[in-house]
Amino acid sequence: MHGKKYTESLKQIDPKKVYSLEEAVDLAKKTSYAKFDATLELHLRLGIDVSKSEQSVRGSVALPYGSGKTKKVIAFVSPDKEKEAKDAGADIVGGEELVAQIALSKKCDFDVAVAMPEIMPKLAKIAKILGPKGLMPNPKLDTVGANVKKMVSEQKAGKVDFKNDAAGNVHVVFGKISHDNSKLVGNFQALISAIKKAKPSSSKGEFIKGAYISSTMGPSIKIAV
Repeated sequence: MHGKKYTESLKQIDPKKVYSLEEAVDLAKKTSYAKFDATLELHLRLGIDVSKSEQSVRGSVALPYGSGKTKKVIAFVSPDKEKEAKDAGADIVGGEELVAQIALSKKCDFDVAVAMPEIMPKLAKIAKILGPKGLMPNPKLDTVGANVKKMVSEQKAGKVDFKNDAAGNVHVVFGKISHDNSKLVGNFQALISAIKKAKPSSSKGEFIKGAYISSTMGPSIKIAV
């Protein structure tokens, strides 16, 4: 059962209509009833075969206007790159000693991890700690590379990751209700472009079978993509 506020918000949406991006963003704001700065999310139903690993959809994109969420970033780097990582905004910086600390404490007090390629073998020691939490650096997500400044600054600026779930759906944030409509539209366009580019070559037929946006706790709005 939905609450009274949700039910009232739902009345503003035509369930038979497929809204344009601009209409949907405006409507998502109008139907948001949260008392905090709600997040806007994109939900996609993809035409992929989830039983085939080669058809998984995964990637990342730097939203041009940020996600509105502040990430705590840890950087696993060589000693000569520690200053660069800190200057770029990394909250936690280190190498082998940092890996050893995490292995001992088993605590992951951060939202995203980036690492230099030469440090990746060292992370094998904590792979079982980072992996289940989705925190293991991954080249596909641009969290493994030599350009430490770029990796860290993009994450701090609001880079978002996307990955299909077991049902072939993708759920990803693209901004906050407080963002200007034009910025939300820009973020959405960058996001949907990245997801379309991530279409597996072996996936045939219609790739995006359904697209919806919604605010935190708000009703979903079908959107044309």
